[in-house]
Amino acid sequence: YIMLHAAKHPTPQSGRVKFSSSNSEEANPPEYEAFKGVIPRAPTTRALSVLSVDMLVADNMDAHNTSSYKNTNLIVRRNKEFIIVIRFDQPFNNQQDNVQLEFMIGNSPTENKGTYITVYIGKERRGGRWKGRVIGTQNNDVTVGITPDASCIIGRFNTFVTVMTDVGKQRTPRNPDTDFYVLFNPWDPADVVYMPRDNERQEYVMNDVGIIYNGEFNNIAPRSWNYGQFEEGILDACLLVLDAGKVPLLYRGNAIELVRQGSALMNSQDDDGVLVGNWSGDYSIGTSPTAWTGSPEILLKYAKDGGLPVCFAQCWVYAGVLNTFLRCLGIPTRVITNYSSAHDNTGNLKTDIILEEDGTVNRSRTRDSVWNYHSWNEVYMRRPDLPEKYSGWQVVDSTPQETSDGLYRCGPTSVIAIKEGELSYPFDARFVFAEVNSDVVYYQSDKYGNSNIISVDTTNVGKLIVTKRVNSNDYEDITSTYKYPEGKLHMVQKRLGMSPFALQADTIRIGENFKLTLNIKNQTSQKCTLNATITGCVVYYTGVTSSIFKLDSKTLNSENHFTATKVMIDVAASEYMPYRVEQSNLLFVVYGRIQETGTALTTTRVVAPRPPDLTIKVTGAPRVGKDFMVTVSFRNPFNFILNNVQLRLESPAQITNNPKMAVAGNLTRNVKILETFYDNFPLI
Repeated sequence: YIMLHAAKHPTPQSGRVKFSSSNSEEANPPEYEAFKGVIPRAPTTRALSVLSVDMLVADNMDAHNTSSYKNTNLIVRRNKEFIIVIRFDQPFNNQQDNVQLEFMIGNSPTENKGTYITVYIGKERRGGRWKGRVIGTQNNDVTVGITPDASCIIGRFNTFVTVMTDVGKQRTPRNPDTDFYVLFNPWDPADVVYMPRDNERQEYVMNDVGIIYNGEFNNIAPRSWNYGQFEEGILDACLLVLDAGKVPLLYRGNAIELVRQGSALMNSQDDDGVLVGNWSGDYSIGTSPTAWTGSPEILLKYAKDGGLPVCFAQCWVYAGVLNTFLRCLGIPTRVITNYSSAHDNTGNLKTDIILEEDGTVNRSRTRDSVWNYHSWNEVYMRRPDLPEKYSGWQVVDSTPQETSDGLYRCGPTSVIAIKEGELSYPFDARFVFAEVNSDVVYYQSDKYGNSNIISVDTTNVGKLIVTKRVNSNDYEDITSTYKYPEGKLHMVQKRLGMSPFALQADTIRIGENFKLTLNIKNQTSQKCTLNATITGCVVYYTGVTSSIFKLDSKTLNSENHFTATKVMIDVAASEYMPYRVEQSNLLFVVYGRIQETGTALTTTRVVAPRPPDLTIKVTGAPRVGKDFMVTVSFRNPFNFILNNVQLRLESPAQITNNPKMAVAGNLTRNVKILETFYDNFPLI
């Protein structure tokens, strides 16, 4: 299905509150502002005049860990001093001259909302939100240190230097070159996003490439992703996302609120967010989710089109773009993949699967689903709104699944709270808990519509939760941060006659024949006969069934206590290949009934066939400013023609503007394509 988006301007009922909500709209203060009720008189001394303001961009950005941003304007972090040099037309007298620096954001700057900041230097000294000091003077130059407060608004500020006289204010004219950006500061303990370990800051804030994990829990597939948070135009695009979503400037200094708003703004469900979700398989009016290789292309397109949602996305694309968005603004963020991720539509903390009498899944009555994998994000921050122990990593999910306070969003919710089962704390803890730790309850439905529980699987959901390891391309198993070790499989009936009842399969490639192994163990002293029905379905990675391709029946006899029986089930490629859809897996459901007792058993298995390999080779040693060659190769291993094959190549800072694309056309079996791309390393 396709996630349609709503009207351009959300109504008040959609959860937004009306405040000044645009960073791009600016105030236009007059260059001269007379004091009311003051009669001009002949000045006793000639007033200062500002000749220039030097933002010392390179030095400040080095000191603020922002030099990686491809931006000509200064970028600083909260609660850390930056230095500017003001040149006057005459020497500055600290005891006689009265100068104030004005920093404004938005079109109606107001001091009590943090959108109008004044820092005084000279004879009049007042305290304020931001700190300021004169570091030194030399001739007509004054070096000033400015420290934004630890909770100030994130965004682009305008700078004005104002000379105060007896009769009025004389401002410098509007100069875009003196604009500067303020970001969150994970280097500073006073900021709520402070992260104490430098190696983690380098990974979760500064790393502009990464890996998002797909596949299944026993066949993990890495997907490289270009976050590109420092690329030219990306910071402005991220601020545009907030503007397009009407996020009040007042909220933009609150990391919790900004993350929650960002979760909603990545999807286009209710506020014309960045991405349109599509799980239909038809991407003819946009780009297939599997074709994206990074976030910059998406965010820049969204900005270029004036806030028009980009088509199309699925969970890992949402997670990848949200990762870029939050890292760009300075919040430590990582992408998480949960294998066997439950989607609890009913909110009862269970995943309910309804089976027909013959063991097939009742698609019309089964509202819940178990995704083969699901990707979301974690952000690292203090939670002043919660008990201290629940600070640290917080789940935030921008894939539109369920509404939260009227918008499609999820989080932030404390990972520790999820593990401890503390589900009353904000935000959306119950939904996240169900994703990783709900029980899968199997019901059997009779012809009258009545349902009886036949089994409860406490181990199927949240089998493995991973993220990219710090300073490594390997994954890190973080399952234990979300949940305690699982108990054993609990069947509702205590005396089932046969247990365990399990289905196994080897890892296969797309287009291969394979075998399933059904393992049964008789744990009674009686002879048991089991009638089993095996159903094979093609399912999307979200757990939604596309087509049934196999229906088989087996009768098994077990003679005595602790007898183990194995049954092999052949699955031919010719059975499932005609029904495959994009990113599909094979779901096998086995439903059995013991003749002697009438007890029902069920088990499931997802098989995720691996796609063909794609190889990348760099020829020679890349050198700054010199062309280099990258060769991408792919061989068609199938017995059929692959039509309209396209290759896309992307790399941060290396391949400028848009990702490289080549159309290889149609490929017959064992035909190999080689595409060569040329580019050069920029001079940095």
